[in-house]
Amino acid sequence: MFTSKEIASVTNGVLKGADAEITSISTDTRTIEKGALFVAVKGENFDGNDFIDKAFENGAACALTDVKNGLNVENPVIYVENSRIAQLKLARYYRDKFGVKICGVTGSVGKTSTKDMIYAVLSAKYPTLKTEGNLNNDIGLPKTLFRLDESFKAAVIEMGMDDLGQISALSETVHPNCAVITNIGWCHIENLKTRENILKAKLEILDGMDNGSPLIINGDDEMLKTVEIDDRKVVRYGFNANNDIYADNIVHTENGEKFTLHYDGRAYPAEVPVKGGHHIMNALAAFCVGIEFNMTAEEIIPAFMNYEASGMRQRIEKRGEYTLILDCYNASPTSMESSLSVLGTMNGRKAAVLGDMLELGEMSKTLHEGLADAVEKNADIVFLYGKEMKALRDELFRREFPVFHSENKYELTELLLQNLKKGDNVLLKGSRGMKMEEIADKIK
Repeated sequence: MFTSKEIASVTNGVLKGADAEITSISTDTRTIEKGALFVAVKGENFDGNDFIDKAFENGAACALTDVKNGLNVENPVIYVENSRIAQLKLARYYRDKFGVKICGVTGSVGKTSTKDMIYAVLSAKYPTLKTEGNLNNDIGLPKTLFRLDESFKAAVIEMGMDDLGQISALSETVHPNCAVITNIGWCHIENLKTRENILKAKLEILDGMDNGSPLIINGDDEMLKTVEIDDRKVVRYGFNANNDIYADNIVHTENGEKFTLHYDGRAYPAEVPVKGGHHIMNALAAFCVGIEFNMTAEEIIPAFMNYEASGMRQRIEKRGEYTLILDCYNASPTSMESSLSVLGTMNGRKAAVLGDMLELGEMSKTLHEGLADAVEKNADIVFLYGKEMKALRDELFRREFPVFHSENKYELTELLLQNLKKGDNVLLKGSRGMKMEEIADKIK
């Protein structure tokens, strides 16, 4: 895979010790393999430099560190200015060894489900690599690229951020052949202050792309539809007929959505195996990517039905007498409204169990209150968990809508269990920090 001298050269590092053959890259001593390079990175809750001795004990052939004073070890060590930046450089160097075509995906909401839909499409024709789990930052993204080998012909890589400059660094690492931006919402407004800054941050995905590489964007998004780039092909998708690819004639079914897809003057019947109009949007984005990857409409559209959701994202399952919509991975105003719209399509009484949306800063009260219309339209009863949800509780009280609220998870769970009825449909949705799946676990 590499030699330690090669890695030192790529990362502008200094190698102390003998040259070594490197067969894999790891930041985790628990899963490290013999012959690996251990990259000591500092995260929010850990410092990899504290585990370098353990890495060598477990078989590492070399370590990469940004400790400035040197380590008291006999094994080969590469010293760099910044381990995280060095790992990105190494990942880009490795990525360029392969002729694989890569689609980069970012956006405020729906990155993962869009990535999974693109994967469903591309893998129908090509051996395709995709981002797994939440490996979409500067520590996790290289792990995906290091999985590349000659067997892959395509890849779809998710890129996340919470501040300016981060997507730029990820895009420079990935060097995508095309990119998708799903939308510009309110996530990370606490850091970025304005949606204009969020748009600026998402457009950084262009930084690692060649000039002729296409940008695929949600043409219905109020921020993205303003994007005009003179020297780049911009492809727009959405429900509006002004877009390059659009959908209409939507029919909600028991198992998903049927619609008509319009492309290049032709209309195609299409279907996705999941409920919610946002999944149609994901399919439209995936269609655009498929076209850019030299697939035909006839190859792409049947592949929508291969879609499988990742993790705790909008999974519908029967649990005893109830139907649960488990969407516990994260939450923003846009994704809350999308999940509530799915609840609204269900037959029977509809109960929404909603947890706080975090990281909304000074906009939090307004954005929580703003969910009231979607709740009123799609739910019959609502259970709210967390201090930020007090704003929505007060607005629903004002409207005389049936609502229960608590800042105590145990108390809220008990209220839910006491009020559920046979045949109820139950949506559980909240930010990752609210751990809404713990409430779901009590519904048998």
